[in-house]
Amino acid sequence: MDKNLIIYNSLTRKKEKFEPIKSPYVGLYVCGPTVYGDAHLGHARPAITFDLLYRYLKHLDYKVRYVRNITDVGHLENDADDGEDKIAKKARLEQLEPMEVVEYFTHRYHENMEALNVLRPNIEPKASGHIIEQQLMAEKIIEHGFAYEVNGSIYFDVEKYNEKHDYGKLSGRKLEDLQSNTRQLEGQDEKKNPFDFALWKKAAPEHIMRWPSKWSEGFPGWHLECSTMSTKYLGEQFDIHGGGMDLLFPHHECEIAQSTAANGKESVKYWMHNNMITINGQKMGKSLGNFITLEELFSGNHKLLEKPYSPMTVRFFILQAHYRSTVDFSNEALQAAEKGLERLLKAGKILQQLIAEKESTVNIDELKANCYQSINDDLNSPILIAHLFEAVRFIYLIKEGKEKINAKDLEQLKNLYQTFVYDILGLQEEQSDNSEFTSDLIDMILTLRLEAKKNKDFSTADKIRDELTKKGITIKDTKDGFEWEQN
Repeated sequence: MDKNLIIYNSLTRKKEKFEPIKSPYVGLYVCGPTVYGDAHLGHARPAITFDLLYRYLKHLDYKVRYVRNITDVGHLENDADDGEDKIAKKARLEQLEPMEVVEYFTHRYHENMEALNVLRPNIEPKASGHIIEQQLMAEKIIEHGFAYEVNGSIYFDVEKYNEKHDYGKLSGRKLEDLQSNTRQLEGQDEKKNPFDFALWKKAAPEHIMRWPSKWSEGFPGWHLECSTMSTKYLGEQFDIHGGGMDLLFPHHECEIAQSTAANGKESVKYWMHNNMITINGQKMGKSLGNFITLEELFSGNHKLLEKPYSPMTVRFFILQAHYRSTVDFSNEALQAAEKGLERLLKAGKILQQLIAEKESTVNIDELKANCYQSINDDLNSPILIAHLFEAVRFIYLIKEGKEKINAKDLEQLKNLYQTFVYDILGLQEEQSDNSEFTSDLIDMILTLRLEAKKNKDFSTADKIRDELTKKGITIKDTKDGFEWEQN
């Protein structure tokens, strides 16, 4: 199989041909959630983006080790080095142990991801399970002269690091600009510079989550966690690191600095970032209070929602935009996605019923080439979906007898649909609210209606139609019998 995947590397700011460090093995690390609340629509985007990448890499026969972490300690309010731990704050408000909060919301996150048909990573490490490794990495950074201790806390010396390396190479920021645009904040006076960041923080007396170390009883810095866990499971150098655009600075910038300071080399070859989901042009996030949880989306229980939206509708909505483009939430966009998904999946059912003829008048080879070209071009899912709707057009034309397809091309079209719609895009049929109405049962009822019409029992036929319509079943009479769809 040709492996022509091109991806946009945030580090070099250009598209590059993907070439693994140790082909056919691929190391993929993605920043996972901080589990102190229910996952929202913004959390769904990186999960689906990198699920698409993971699925396609596996389709290309790479042996992928996919690591997605759970942040359960050290992520303080406002992403700062001071303040209350987000999980500890939730635990205090709910009068729970912090790890009760972690387990509850981790379980909820997994349920949401399963509903969205997001594949589980190969490894899902928790920051709290890697305290020793984080301390060891902090020690290496100190030994190499890029960190310092103050009152039991360890800080990364950005200015010292920048003398030998380029701090800001990922985000494009210059240290001189950071120096002129930052100010000394209350509680940060123990740092040499305000832009230095914590590798280890001495815990204040009221801080719940703490561990012993040679420096103090404390907890790791948020940035250090990902550097430690990624290199532990993928090696000092690995292929792809992914996450949301909001993590590019300072989180991922700090990861590059830490790994380089500890190991003498950068750990990541390709940096990939998905863009944000917005509401009225503003980033969706818990800190801004403008988020819609996935549970609310699925149930419709939110003031901004006109109706519930199924997990597959949400997945398709996200895939309709390129991962590096922003996606603005609206009911109209979700409802359009719902209709598009329904048409795509319905065509898949019709495809299975098509009968091959001796000749073909459709070009399946060109369609297949177009599909691969789009997904190879930096995972361009909206263009891929456009080509798949060309396949939908073919399917309906063949069904109506306006185009023909032979056995070889029909099998190729079925394989193409399975590969791209179900395996790579990860779309699937969903159980509807009318789950008691199975396809076989509806077919049987409509067959009885057909018999009633043949017997001129139009009253019974009309009653069957009316009752099924109430249940969301749309019926269309045809010359060969009937067709139906479930709304």
